[in-house]
Amino acid sequence: MSGGGGPRQKMINLLYVVYIGMIAMNVSGEVLKGYAMVESGLMRSIATTSEQSTDLFNKLTEIHAVSPTKAQISYDKATDLRAKTQELTDYLDGIKKKVAETADLNPDADPENLVNKSDLNAAFAAMLVVPVGGGEPEEVEFLKRIEEYRTYAGSLLTDDDIKAVIDTCLSTEPSAKAKETHMSWAESLFAHMPAAAVVVLLSQLKYSVIYSEQLVMRELLRTVDSGDFRVNKLSAFVIPEARVVLRGGTYKANVVIAAVDSAQEPKITVNGKELPEDAHGQYSVPTSSIGTFPLKGFIELTSGEGITTKLEFATEYIVTEPSATVAPLMMNILYAGIDNDLRIAVPGAADVNVTANISAGSLSNKGNGIWTAVPKLGTEAISEAIIAVQVKIGNKQQEVARNTFRVRPLPPPTAFLNVTNPDGNKTMYKGGPLAKNQLLNTPELSAAIDDGILNIPFTVLGFEVQKFDALGFAIKEASDGAKFSKRQQDLIRSMVRGQTILIRAISTKGPDGVTQTLNAPIEIIVT
Repeated sequence: MSGGGGPRQKMINLLYVVYIGMIAMNVSGEVLKGYAMVESGLMRSIATTSEQSTDLFNKLTEIHAVSPTKAQISYDKATDLRAKTQELTDYLDGIKKKVAETADLNPDADPENLVNKSDLNAAFAAMLVVPVGGGEPEEVEFLKRIEEYRTYAGSLLTDDDIKAVIDTCLSTEPSAKAKETHMSWAESLFAHMPAAAVVVLLSQLKYSVIYSEQLVMRELLRTVDSGDFRVNKLSAFVIPEARVVLRGGTYKANVVIAAVDSAQEPKITVNGKELPEDAHGQYSVPTSSIGTFPLKGFIELTSGEGITTKLEFATEYIVTEPSATVAPLMMNILYAGIDNDLRIAVPGAADVNVTANISAGSLSNKGNGIWTAVPKLGTEAISEAIIAVQVKIGNKQQEVARNTFRVRPLPPPTAFLNVTNPDGNKTMYKGGPLAKNQLLNTPELSAAIDDGILNIPFTVLGFEVQKFDALGFAIKEASDGAKFSKRQQDLIRSMVRGQTILIRAISTKGPDGVTQTLNAPIEIIVT
């Protein structure tokens, strides 16, 4: 085998590129379609939540117009918060646009209608790559903006519970899995993820920003004394526990008035029926069929002077068929014997009511919709595992999805040396010219799957160092682990410039417990 750019190495490189392309092409259409469905739902939620936040700000504006002295501080905070929210959401939309343009190679690309949905490099190039000419990657600015907004929104609150909700929604703490692989929060979002998935993640983050704004708006509105406002204008609200309900579940909503007299209960009429007083404004109705259903009525409140005010309201709620999305975070296959992270979500259902199981292996819930599958390999080289998802509706469990995944063993790793360059930085060296002192200063051999999709370290159990003497006879020295033995180092010291040395017979053990000897040696030309 020749070093550097020999014909065989070039062929290996070409096959590697083809292999990566085939992996990228294997992101299933079902998964990409699932991302599109989730994105569509998120866009509706964003629009609804933004509208609710605007309504709250408008009500605060009305209070300020009637009583500017009492509402000035809250009004100023709300105005500044909306400006910061708009700035951050515009920035997130810009990142989505940038990812779409990179994935589709089109300056007019639409994030909501991606062509190359499975592109695994677009988000990495847009967010994690150092710009040409130097500087910091976009992830630095991205992280800074999220953290600044979270801190600012929290500073406007006195309620620690609400502040904790915002801290959770806008958390930039890496997941446990990301920490294990030494990935930052931004890297876990953008590294080696399909473009369609990244668009969904950015939309989810945008929703969290707008939802956080709504929480702060409610708190600012609550802190304003509404005494003067009550005698000028009253407003009715319908606050549902959820606007999307699974068939068989129960739709619940609180019907409230913005400013009430604690001495009396208002009369509330919903869809032609008056709510009993002991309901305290909570409207409840069972759901037996899917569709969009109207919810309208009025609230009657009598003042101390005997004047009755009637306030009308109207909204709607959606009942959907139970469904689920199972999306693998790495790719559309599962690897036997190792942790495979999956996102399992049932629209309209809380995570606590979602359960799942796998036909071969184990499946555990890590929280926040993330599950870990450790499948078992069957008798064939590539077998299958079925993941079934159930959701609790009322007092019974109902299966809502059943997905089949291919299970295959881990591919063999690539051996490399962590060589320290003259500038002090380390490089994954896989063969070619190398200075003798750099080789001698590298204490051990490493092996891993690091192909841009998987990032899995292997344990090196042993290897041989081989050179040929002047008569063409092979001289070999073996190690009993990952570190170079003294005999191997002495053999390297005897090398002269231009000689070739092989690191071969590399024995490895993967996280799945499988041991194997790698076919490809590392060929080093001493310089």
